[in-house]
Formats: sequence, C-alpha cells, structure tokens
Amino acid sequence: MAYSKMVKPASAELIHLTVLRTQRLAPHWIRVTLGGGEIGGFTPMGYDQWFRLFLPIGGEAGLERVPAKANKALGYLKFLRIPDGERPVMRNYTVRAYRPATPESDAEIDVDFVLHGSAADGTAGPASRWAETCRPGESVLIIDEGLTFNPERGTDRVLLVGDETALPAIAGISASLPASATGTAIIEVPSDEDALEFPRPPGLEVVWIIRPHGTAPGELALATLRDTDLPSVPFHAYGAGEQALASGVRKQLVGERGVDKGQVSFCGYWKIGAASPASKAAREQAAEPLA
Repeated sequence: MAYSKMVKPASAELIHLTVLRTQRLAPHWIRVTLGGGEIGGFTPMGYDQWFRLFLPIGGEAGLERVPAKANKALGYLKFLRIPDGERPVMRNYTVRAYRPATPESDAEIDVDFVLHGSAADGTAGPASRWAETCRPGESVLIIDEGLTFNPERGTDRVLLVGDETALPAIAGISASLPASATGTAIIEVPSDEDALEFPRPPGLEVVWIIRPHGTAPGELALATLRDTDLPSVPFHAYGAGEQALASGVRKQLVGERGVDKGQVSFCGYWKIGAASPASKAAREQAAEPLA
C-alpha cells in the first residue's frame, strides 16, 4: 500500500502570534510559548506538526511585508525581496505542545529551541539569539506545514530515531500515540542535560545516547539502530535531525534490512557545515554580544 510522504494541513495561511512567555529548560534548551493574535486560526494535528516561523530580527515592520505564500517558490522570491535589515528570519520548528483554549485562557503553542552558542557573547545564530532575548508581547508569524510522521503508516508499533533537533518532534509523536503503542525511541543528544524527558506510552522504550564532543551528529544513533532488533511485525519508522542521520535511517532500514519503504517517514532538519540562510543584517546582529 502506498502512503503519502506528508500530511498537509487544512489551511496554510499566515498566522500572527505573540510571545506569551519563555522558560529555560536546560543550558541548551529554551521554550517559547506563543499565543494571542490569530491563534484561533491554528488547527492542531499532533505528532510532529511543524511550521515556518518568521522572526522579526530587523523589527516588527518586516513581518507586515511577508507574502501570504512565503513557503512556496514564488512567495519565497517575494520574501527575499524584503530589504536586508528588515527581512525576518525564517526557520522551521515543531509544535512541542498545544493547549486548547479554556474559560480562563486562550490557546497556546510551546516551541522548544535548541540553543547554539550564546547571545551574551555573540556566538548564537539569529534564531537562537532571538529565543534567548525575546520578550512577552513580541510578534511572530507562522505558516502551518502539517506532518512528516504519517499516522496512516501505523501508530501501534514505532521506531523513532533522531538527534537533539528532533527531540521536540519525537516528544510530540509520543504524546499523540495511543496508550497501547509499543516501540523504541533512539535519541542522540550532546549532554545529559539535553536529555529532556517527555510523556510517552508505557510500552515505548527511550534509548538516550550522549554524543561525545567531536563525534559527528547522528553517527552514534545510526550505530545504535544497527544493533537494535526490529519488530517481527509491521511498524512505522521515523528518522529526523541532521540530514545524514535522517537519510541514513531510511537507507539502513529499507536498503539494508528490508523494511518496506512505505513504513518509513524521514526528514532532514539541518546539514553539517551548511548554515541556514539569513540576511547579512541578521547575521551581524546575532554576532553582537549583549550589552
């Protein structure tokens, strides 16, 4: 049976949100909670739901110039025409948690940021710096992109593999699985402090791998996967994180271990040695130490 690679959202419109609060979870993790604005236009899908996030690095006026289809080819070209210094930074992030509205509060979205470098000494990238320094009331834009983890491929037995950048997605998937689900999650992180626990079905085993300094991201996760016994019954595999890790999961399972490619979802979030595109002004701002 063939399954679609991704599950698209019902709507992919620009949604204006504001920062409600931030929380430092660990030395390399910070949670930014978004809400307000047009939060009513966001439809939660669970699992690894992800979105384009537009950050007002050059001031909030730049957000008003973001085209409606900035996640599509023509819209992205229009987005790039926003002047350097005013153009927002666009990054992809996962919904770590969604809380619906109650009589006491509006709906909220948690977004967990891996912190690379430090805003204090100017070693952080634009998005990391923003996460460290944003304040309640600041505006952002998002465009919902749906799911990479396709539930039609199965939710009873899973094999989840990723690095620290995939932890929010794996946590979201785990929270969306039925309580009876079983399987294994292999998660590689750079330190013990980065191994953030998350709710999951009792039958989902988590294997934490602490990556030594100097070891290529994903290398140990793939080695652990190779030594992991696969279920004897159909299961849904998911690999995400650094590009070589995500594609390596698929290559190992499908090409080497005979898993049906229709049962594997994978997504490369980043690539070693390749910086995410950002305007010259955003890069310069991120490189400035905080006063």
